[in-house]
Amino acid sequence: MQAAATLSPAPIITPNANGFGAEVTGIQLKDADAASFAAVEAAFNRYSVVCLRDQRMTPPEMRDAIKRFGPLETHTLLQYTLPGIPEIYVLANIEENGRQIGAHNEGIGWHTDLSYKETPVMMTALYGLICPPEGADTLFADMTSAYEALPEDEKRALDGLRIHHSYQSWMATRADRAPLTEAQKALTPDVKHPLIRTHPVTKRKSLFIGTGTVWGIDGMDRAQGKALVDRLVEYATAPRFQLAHKWREGDLVLWDNRCTLHTGTLFDDQKYKRHIHRMMVKGDLPF
Repeated sequence: MQAAATLSPAPIITPNANGFGAEVTGIQLKDADAASFAAVEAAFNRYSVVCLRDQRMTPPEMRDAIKRFGPLETHTLLQYTLPGIPEIYVLANIEENGRQIGAHNEGIGWHTDLSYKETPVMMTALYGLICPPEGADTLFADMTSAYEALPEDEKRALDGLRIHHSYQSWMATRADRAPLTEAQKALTPDVKHPLIRTHPVTKRKSLFIGTGTVWGIDGMDRAQGKALVDRLVEYATAPRFQLAHKWREGDLVLWDNRCTLHTGTLFDDQKYKRHIHRMMVKGDLPF
């Protein structure tokens, strides 16, 4: 007689009061059966930011768990990827054998990940290995609610505008980074994306904006276009649209780059260590 299949516990999903962000407890994502995984995936699409608490996973287990959401994306800069698992990018202020093992103070400034690509990433996943007890929060902003709160005349004025992203121009302004290689330049041509984006699953519209690689608006004077985007970022990242995640070791945070902005925050890097593993899931062409 064949033994019955063992089912993993159903996840406990607790949304935030305003419907932006949710906490998931009661499961290990690496062991989730199809039903439990589908519940987490549905929560991700509905709440945009999901934190799975108390996860325990090795790098190969993290890779296998995250690739269930879709094909994996690698970072443009490979020097801080995990040896043997290039899909995992390391964020850390730790040295081993005289070498910094990860990027430090990465992701400061409101942005979406790989928005400078023709097909930006759908999901980013961060897994906390060592988390400072103060500082180093990750802030998120709800671009769907920000869009829906705009006056109707402003929605009409923004409809059809396309943002010009230039990774190469942005990197050229950063004195803390080595110049891009010709191979890296070939992978990062300038792109243009709609300023208002439709979520392919929920069909809701959101602002698709940011800082950093944003170079302007197609067909508009560069200074004027950049000023418009900066004004929208300031509006859309107001406290009423924000969620602050305070890290605990074992947190696995998943967020939807199609409808959120995020930024890292600083911490006392002389006093505390930080070690995070990051992964990304490929997305689709914004529309």
